[in-house]
Amino acid sequence: MDARLLDILVCPICKGELIYKKAEQELLCKPCRLAYPVRDDIPVMLEEEARPLKEDEC
Repeated sequence: MDARLLDILVCPICKGELIYKKAEQELLCKPCRLAYPVRDDIPVMLEEEARPLKEDEC
């Protein structure tokens, strides 16, 4: 995933910082407790596509 893109992406809900997990191909938003998928190097920034984070992932 492009580092420049990571610098400008924010959570669409809270506008907070996202953490990229390369192995899982996800962008994590800890305040919202959501993980947004990255498919073919394209982040899917839709709340409907995000999965809730488990307690141990936060």
